[in-house]
Amino acid sequence: MAAVAFMEKVIAYDTEKEFCIKVFGDEPELAYNRVGLTQYFTHQDPEKQLMKPRSWYQENQIEAHIGDLIEEIDTKKKLVRAKSASWVSYDICVIATGSSAAVPPNAPINMDGVFCYRTIEDLENIIEWAARQDVQKATIIGGGLLGLEAAKAALDLDLKVSIYERADRLMCRQLDRDASQLLESEINKLGITTSIGYCPDQVVGGDINPATNKTRIKGIKMSTDPTDDSLVPTDMLIYSIGIRPRDQLCAGSDGLLRLGPRGGIEVDECMATSAPDVYAIGECAAFNGMCYGLVAPCNDMADVVAMNLTKHQPTSKAVFKGNDMSTKLKLMGVYVASFGNVFPDASLKTQPLTYRDPFKSVYKKYIFTQDGKKLLGGIMVGDTNDYVKLLAYTRSGKTLDREPSELILGVQSGEAEGAESLPDDTQICSCFNIAKGDIRKAIREEGLTTVDQVKAFTKAGTGCGGCVPSVTEIFEAEMKALGKTVTNTVCRDFKYSRAELFTIAKVKGLRSYGDIVAHCAVDKDTLGCEICKPTCASILASLYNENVLDAGRGALQETNDRYLANIQRGGLYSVVPRIAAGEITPDKLAVIAQVAKQYSLYTKITGAQRIDIFGARKEDLPDIWEIFVDAGMESGQAYGKALRAVKSCVGSTWCRFGQQDSVGCAIRLENRYKGIRSPHKIKGGVSGCIRECSEAQGKDFGLIATEQGFNVYVGGNGGTKPRHADLLISSVSEKNAFKYIDRFLMYYIRTADKLQRTARWIEKLPGGVDYLRKVIIDDHLGICEELDTQMEQLVGAYEDEWTRIVKTPELRKRFQEFVNADSNGAKVPMIEMIEERGQLRPADWPKQVDAMPSLEEQVKSKSATLDWMHVGSTDIYPKDEGRVVKIHDVQIAVYQTAKGDFYATQNMCPIKRDLVLSSGFIGELKATSDDGQQNTSVYVSCPIHKKNFDLRTGKCLNGDAHSINTFNVKVENNQVYLLLPSIKILNDVLGTEKYIIKKSMTSPMATSTVAASSLVEKQTPLTTAGGNPSMDW
Repeated sequence: MAAVAFMEKVIAYDTEKEFCIKVFGDEPELAYNRVGLTQYFTHQDPEKQLMKPRSWYQENQIEAHIGDLIEEIDTKKKLVRAKSASWVSYDICVIATGSSAAVPPNAPINMDGVFCYRTIEDLENIIEWAARQDVQKATIIGGGLLGLEAAKAALDLDLKVSIYERADRLMCRQLDRDASQLLESEINKLGITTSIGYCPDQVVGGDINPATNKTRIKGIKMSTDPTDDSLVPTDMLIYSIGIRPRDQLCAGSDGLLRLGPRGGIEVDECMATSAPDVYAIGECAAFNGMCYGLVAPCNDMADVVAMNLTKHQPTSKAVFKGNDMSTKLKLMGVYVASFGNVFPDASLKTQPLTYRDPFKSVYKKYIFTQDGKKLLGGIMVGDTNDYVKLLAYTRSGKTLDREPSELILGVQSGEAEGAESLPDDTQICSCFNIAKGDIRKAIREEGLTTVDQVKAFTKAGTGCGGCVPSVTEIFEAEMKALGKTVTNTVCRDFKYSRAELFTIAKVKGLRSYGDIVAHCAVDKDTLGCEICKPTCASILASLYNENVLDAGRGALQETNDRYLANIQRGGLYSVVPRIAAGEITPDKLAVIAQVAKQYSLYTKITGAQRIDIFGARKEDLPDIWEIFVDAGMESGQAYGKALRAVKSCVGSTWCRFGQQDSVGCAIRLENRYKGIRSPHKIKGGVSGCIRECSEAQGKDFGLIATEQGFNVYVGGNGGTKPRHADLLISSVSEKNAFKYIDRFLMYYIRTADKLQRTARWIEKLPGGVDYLRKVIIDDHLGICEELDTQMEQLVGAYEDEWTRIVKTPELRKRFQEFVNADSNGAKVPMIEMIEERGQLRPADWPKQVDAMPSLEEQVKSKSATLDWMHVGSTDIYPKDEGRVVKIHDVQIAVYQTAKGDFYATQNMCPIKRDLVLSSGFIGELKATSDDGQQNTSVYVSCPIHKKNFDLRTGKCLNGDAHSINTFNVKVENNQVYLLLPSIKILNDVLGTEKYIIKKSMTSPMATSTVAASSLVEKQTPLTTAGGNPSMDW
């Protein structure tokens, strides 16, 4: 990484183009981002990990030799010898060899199942080993930054993880004991065990792996005593105890390169080594006896050398002054920061100030001078929002302009200043040493108009990403200072925010997407897109609460709302009946069981006290719901941006600790708000006492019973960014609690941004929950009566969506599988199903699938003829939607746009092989080419992963390499025809049976003798259900 930073600086400073750069690297990849190494487990694509694309090296005439280690330097002759056995001359040599993983002496690193955590090759080996079914437990040696990263990676691989740290605490270089204990407790909540204060002394091997002729790891021992037989079993061991500078060139040179006292290549303040014209930067360099392992100091070193070599600073030489080890990061979902002098010398008179919040898992310790006039350093766990500002105070050494307590208590009360108030010399991005003034200057002088442009031009926020919120604040403040508007528009089709569109639609009485386009769109002729259509659908539903599939509104609905069920892998759906507050009768339980048995569906209890039924086919949904409706059950709306459920404990009806009837209250709440659409999903909870068994403080709204009534909480959520709810009001009656929740929800629906949870909405409100309290309790805006009235209108307009569908033949038609074939016969396989723990689930998605063949190329190669095939009349294809035509074993999606134009493509998504494209949004993208021509792409947005495919060319508009096959369509006398090759060619290229996901794609042990009609196999149970541990309930 230091090498890339150096090359970037040389390119920027070398205005006369005097330098020719050659770079040699040991690894088989170009320079990649080690700071974000854990990201590799998400995409597993080395190209996505690269710091610069391959084209960048070519564009800047950099000669890159990868997989070619420099083994020797002759500093007298100015030659280096590469592993390829060639000698290469140089004028200036910059060593940026970085570091390697440190391992204990005699560590059995070649044992099967034992790994380091340092390179992409290490990660690929870990991923491959973890995929074995007999690998269940992982042991991490090291509790520092790298060790916790490795532990998170192992956890994401569905392994049971244990961490061993020899020191007396985790992250001992950054955190004190109290901070470390808090971090440890948060990590333990994830199911990770920690052993602090000792490490294994012996790694024990087991059987010999005949494939590798290596011993496989069996376990670890805490003692080398041969009589001690206490073995801790493990299937994988990862060493992540630190790094060692790669300074081997000191030994492989002519003796002129000196080592630092603790390793590393010794350098002076200009990063020059003891050999002439040889420099060392990054983790391999030892400055004042210290090697730096963080990005920021390594980049500073690179800047110093590049500046001096190019004479970018002609009056004086740039020097490296050392760099503190301040860092801010997110570990295991916990925000952690350490800045300045965290562990001051005893001789330095200091005064610490500590803040603890055990309820929100927040710990802060700031170190001040004894008189409290200066901030020297600090530790933050759980809340690092003020890191940039506090680091600026520390580095400036200036006298504080406020009391020390305000730096902690002011933050807690929401009075902290934003990044826009910081001085220009404040360092915002520590990775690339970007100051606030640099960002402001770039915005003004370069005319930057988006945060992405700011990041690309300045590099701020492109390292660890921790400064992006501050960069965004500075950008928005600068736009405002320049008199420019920072837009929060819904999408490219509208110049209004979601809240503004809501207000316009409400005031003008707009009741359709066409009305909203006519009054508000930039282009009144637009087809819309996958963002504005569901946003407008949500607005209309929140205003009028009419059936979302009526009157042409079906085409506007998000993926799940289109068929009132959650789409799952394979294009199958899950069904969730409403079980208000988790209370259900045995008779209704029997109905759920009956449906699951009749349709061979997978059943699971959800975290919201409901029962989810997976694997339903789209065409079966009306019949399934007819059974539920006849049994008196309603839709649970698990598919909608609406109320999901109100969770409850049993309260005073059964529990000896209960103070109020939490079940009855939760049922009344859920039945009141069911069916109300909102900007995002809403969850509620009611607890019968302070023990909080229903987790009401983790919900969008929650009640906790007291002797006097209920405490009302708002704005909590779980998910990727959990938030503890705020107390709105204490000990009110149930009636008043409902009143305030009514107003809270209506105010949220009216003013929130698209897809904004209540937690983020409250955080964005000026004054937060204090302001919200003024609005909905004190009637600060004078709108409470209006909010009350609108909520009563929505509650009164409720109608169960599935009851309406079941009883309306015209609405049932949209669930038809094929427009030209009867779906009541043999079912067409969607994805291969496997049996696991007595239930059926889809076969796992492979990590990658091959590109599907091109129909056009097949036709050309076979010199095949094409013929027009009739596929029905225009009236069976509703406007702004797609429908499926079945031709032998091939499914073709036929679309009619809102303007009446017809398109046709394969129905199978090429990326996930799901038969779903017909259910995607039809959108339109207009762009102007370099020659001034306006080009319009009409596309379909895949409902599974939101990739957009051009309906004319089939090309993916999001840059993905996969594409889809398209077909010519003509309409004559209101009849639709497709131009197709022979059935044989169609089946070869697009046959469903041939290309759907099968178990054999991920398991080499799968057999190939399964009957095509059933596509069901038994499988040894795996560790995850559904192949996707992040299922969204």
